[in-house]
Amino acid sequence: MTRLEVDALLAAPNRQSWIGCRDHALLLTMIQTGLRVSELIRLKPEDISLERGAHIRCRGKGRKERTTPLTSQTVAVLRSWLKQRGQTESEHLFPSRRGGILSRDAVEVLVTKHVTTASKRCPELINKNVSPHVLRHTTAVQLLEAGIDRSIIALWLGHESVETTQVYLDADLAIKERALERTAPPNTRPGRFRPSDQLLAFLERL
Repeated sequence: MTRLEVDALLAAPNRQSWIGCRDHALLLTMIQTGLRVSELIRLKPEDISLERGAHIRCRGKGRKERTTPLTSQTVAVLRSWLKQRGQTESEHLFPSRRGGILSRDAVEVLVTKHVTTASKRCPELINKNVSPHVLRHTTAVQLLEAGIDRSIIALWLGHESVETTQVYLDADLAIKERALERTAPPNTRPGRFRPSDQLLAFLERL
């Protein structure tokens, strides 16, 4: 997703309601942290620290724990959500309307619902199939665009290896096309360069 599409999605929930506040906080947390749905729905209030060095602790695949830092924007939204959430018997950070744990399907539904609303403001979303997995992919791409090394992105997303992260990054051809355009000589049309065998052999020796 582009930055414009992300902004439209985050603006979609009606924050005048309890559900809207929850959904806005959930979507922002998902996009900023890149948490898997299974990790997100199991979060508890005690898993987040909103003071100096704000972060989220979660247990991912293989029951491995990791800590993900939070931006000041996410901290402000989560503080507001905790006040709105109020005193509840639910142990979950983002509970269902009845106080139980959200299901994967429920998260899929709320993402689809808000994408539909956002598409009225951002028509580019109309023909896009946006899922929670796409939001996780968006996190990886945003980190890459910010110049973060892919080994750090792998740690951020809780991947076992950098190669797993590369699958996410290879999907974003727009980044590669922009990089290609920067290397193209002035007044020439960007294209895909195919190096000769001799050039490849030379590069291998560098």
